[in-house]
Amino acid sequence: MRASMIATGLVAAATGAAGQTPELTVYTYDSFVSDWGPGPQIETAFEEVCGCDLRFVGAGDGAALLSRLRLEGERTQADVVLGLDTNLTYAARETGLFAEHGIAAEFDLPVAWDDPHFLPFDWGYFAFVHEAGLDAPTSFRALAESDLDILIQDPRSSTPGLGLLMWVKAAYGDEAGTIWEGLSDNVVTVTPGWSEAYGLFLDGEADMVLSYTTSPAYHLIAEDDPSKAAAPFEEGHYMQVEVAGMLAGTEQPDLARQFLEFMTGPGFQSVIPTTNWMYPAVIPPEGLPEGFETLIAPETALLLPPAEAAALRGPALEEWRAALAR
Repeated sequence: MRASMIATGLVAAATGAAGQTPELTVYTYDSFVSDWGPGPQIETAFEEVCGCDLRFVGAGDGAALLSRLRLEGERTQADVVLGLDTNLTYAARETGLFAEHGIAAEFDLPVAWDDPHFLPFDWGYFAFVHEAGLDAPTSFRALAESDLDILIQDPRSSTPGLGLLMWVKAAYGDEAGTIWEGLSDNVVTVTPGWSEAYGLFLDGEADMVLSYTTSPAYHLIAEDDPSKAAAPFEEGHYMQVEVAGMLAGTEQPDLARQFLEFMTGPGFQSVIPTTNWMYPAVIPPEGLPEGFETLIAPETALLLPPAEAAALRGPALEEWRAALAR
């Protein structure tokens, strides 16, 4: 009788295991999984087609994702990481933790895309956002010479913060350190991530905040508020292309690829403009929302190749630290 009970229990356990809903864990940045971010809508949409449990895990800001992965290594619970950008993809690939995705897609990006490990899900231009009535500077030099207060993000934890480093470096090269020395008096504080900095700006703690050319679209579309603007800089604006990649050690490789494939389609891409407030990597059939046509269009787009960005990150960070420590 006892043997029969054990056998019955084993059958039940096996049946239960076979019937379990597969789980896909996606590491991303905090604002992506916020109530107002794209995460909740994307979770619902993907679960309707995957027969799975999609679990988003917020891990700080974008640059903090790579730091967490390095700490966890092959022990990571992540199946997919969503929220790195091209300033980090070289270093991410060098960890050996990412697998090739094997997915082909047609992207609506200003640059060609052929990365075998990472797929883009949105893109935009960094910019300093301000109240529309402000007589805003039109260059980094003019900003440094002004009395305006600015809020920026830490390049060690934040992809916008790192993007600003690359923006100054791409625009000024060997003069980047001098530009940072001029800007140091303008910096009110350096926040760990974008959300903290933008919140302080909305609370009136500074005249300008490092964000995106698309940020005013949020206020215009979601709040019917045209009072925010992005300052066009004559040096050009640095691009950010945000990407996702699957982990080589995932126990759900087919599900991870299904998610990445879904990411390139309208169920994901149509959510991006009015939740992540960026340009979608693939323009959805309905096009961009009304209001995006009011945004500034930089005349010069700056973007360093991933390997060059990785090589310049250390020297650029030292220039930034030295200037802000004065």
